[in-house]
Amino acid sequence: MTAVQALALASELALASPGADAWKRAEIGGVRGITVGPIENGYHPSVGYASPAYERSLGEMRALGATWIALTPFGRIPDLAGSGIDPTFEVPFQRNRKDVARAIEMAHAQGLRVMLVPHLWVESGQWRGELEPGNDAAWARWADRYERFVRAWAEVGQETHADVFSAGVELRSWVTTSHAPSFSHVIREIRRVYHGLVTYSANWDDVDQTVIWGDLDLIGINAFYPLAEQPGAPYATLLESARKIRTRVHDLAESWQKPVLFTETGYTTRADPAVRPWIWPDAMSGIAVDEQAQATAYRALAGSLLDDPDFAGFFVWRFYADPDDTSQEAPWGFSPRGKQAELVIRDAFAAPWASDPWWRWPWPERSRVPGMYP
Repeated sequence: MTAVQALALASELALASPGADAWKRAEIGGVRGITVGPIENGYHPSVGYASPAYERSLGEMRALGATWIALTPFGRIPDLAGSGIDPTFEVPFQRNRKDVARAIEMAHAQGLRVMLVPHLWVESGQWRGELEPGNDAAWARWADRYERFVRAWAEVGQETHADVFSAGVELRSWVTTSHAPSFSHVIREIRRVYHGLVTYSANWDDVDQTVIWGDLDLIGINAFYPLAEQPGAPYATLLESARKIRTRVHDLAESWQKPVLFTETGYTTRADPAVRPWIWPDAMSGIAVDEQAQATAYRALAGSLLDDPDFAGFFVWRFYADPDDTSQEAPWGFSPRGKQAELVIRDAFAAPWASDPWWRWPWPERSRVPGMYP
């Protein structure tokens, strides 16, 4: 076995052995990730996950320097009452399950690691973080329904050796309240069928109130942090805010003794995207495209975090399964593909990070790592 093969094997064994130190033991380097979406639908046939178009998208992301992708299958719920989950989203569940499994295999074949992130789509247009089934009995029924939904995707993750699995996305009313123990039970059920690393994707403004981190291997954050409160803020203001975020991330990691991963992060292509960056592009109209503003926000955030060894990395929100399809969102949307922000992301991916093991660093930078040489 060569030294490279030995390192790769050690990495795989660490990722398959959950625990607070699993990420450190894996020594695979920071997550340079991109979320890929969506699955195909009736309006866009044969260009979703596992399609030839998706394979081209994988090639683009690798060329950009990505080492990870995230895939986001959805289930539908009618409203926030938690009455049930329909696992069929744009295509029948069994077909989607097959396509997602194949998409993971295709990513692995191109040398990309994969995080599998089942999402909930609320048909009423409300935010899933405000889920409210009602009394304790209704919460118990909801927890059982959600467990069946997410466990089905955990089985896909195990079958395809997905590298990380997210147990949920932005479920504030569940994981920050007295109902959290039932979510811990869901995590235990996931671990029965999926044996890799498990995280949860908290919303950026409730991560400190989330009480389930002790059950997980990484702290996941959907990191749509505002970097400014008012339009027209100079770069210095954005950078100062980003440095405060770095401090929050560092303190969170140290308090739980496990790394922080930005399971989603991004900025729209408009003026002042760092002000309320979570606003969905479809809710806007008459917006002037501003690539420079998007790139500047990315530069401030990424540049402030990559020197912290507790920061495991980030997933850009987002690219699309069909790289040629521009109809999925407005020109002022989140995707950085073909925009100035793509250059910022490429440079960030190419740089050495503090979370990278020393042997991944270019030779000039290795000499600057404290204690590396006698």
